Amino acid sequence: MLKRREFITPLGGAAAAWPLAARAQQAGKVVSIGILAIEDFPPIDTFRQTLNELGYVEGKNLRLEYRYARGRNERFPELANDLIDLKVDVILTWGTEAALAAKQATTSIPIVMGAVGDPVGSGIVTNLARPAANVTGFSSLAAELEAKRLELLKEAVAGLSRVAVLLNPTNRYMPLAVESARRGAETLRATLTLYEVRDATTLDATFVKLAKERPDAFMVLADTFLVSERNRIAQFAIENRLPSAYTYREHIEAGGLIAYTPNYHDLFRRAAGYVDRILKGTKPGELPIEQPTKFDIVINLKTAKALGLTVPLTLQAAANEVIE
Repeated sequence: MLKRREFITPLGGAAAAWPLAARAQQAGKVVSIGILAIEDFPPIDTFRQTLNELGYVEGKNLRLEYRYARGRNERFPELANDLIDLKVDVILTWGTEAALAAKQATTSIPIVMGAVGDPVGSGIVTNLARPAANVTGFSSLAAELEAKRLELLKEAVAGLSRVAVLLNPTNRYMPLAVESARRGAETLRATLTLYEVRDATTLDATFVKLAKERPDAFMVLADTFLVSERNRIAQFAIENRLPSAYTYREHIEAGGLIAYTPNYHDLFRRAAGYVDRILKGTKPGELPIEQPTKFDIVINLKTAKALGLTVPLTLQAAANEVIE
């Protein structure tokens, strides 16, 4: 039975002044925060609500500027520069490509990563405990969890041996995730076949190949474009009776079978706390990059029924949420 991992997060953070952010706290000044992300997922609501609890109220002392890539990773640099031109006080990012684009766009505006797969492996920072410069935030450890998702598929699908993996080669996080999946496949004695999907055309071509080659199941790695196509992917999986595993809860709401995911609501709640500390004078580079402490298993039993699949009761009992 898959057991959830718990991580010990670093404590504290220095209280040295961060000049630009400190200016944002001048009496009567409206704080501006740029949000650079895939799309307006529910955890961003949690970020907004937590800011409100901390005393930041939109229309009073807070302005939020949203820039969403909506399935196109190549847009992140342009969107990041938009936020720089607006002279926002802090940038909140979601995802590897968003964080890299923000880092490349500015060395002065503080950047808080709400969630990023592997900040060291992706080259965003060199040290988790003291990231230095203007970047801090939270790792979702998404790459390390691909092996766990394979374990879940193995539990859900009897005799699992051939697994297809959908990935976007334009996303610099992908090599890390693929390596994790390969380690998991080796342990489970499963065979992986990689399918590169970067746009609607290659997604259509992948659907044709999967329908013909008939793997036992498939996994979808975390990516802006792939999550934007979650409805089409889920529909294809159901129509072709293919079990599937994912990184994001949104895939399961769309009709995917199972997800093993960091609790993004918790990460973005904590990210709001980091933004508050930075606006009050803490240097972002002296705030340690922390890891998740909460993980969720989400299962769609309606989808399982459509697939003709009986999810073991032990796996259902381990789930944080079961969609019926």
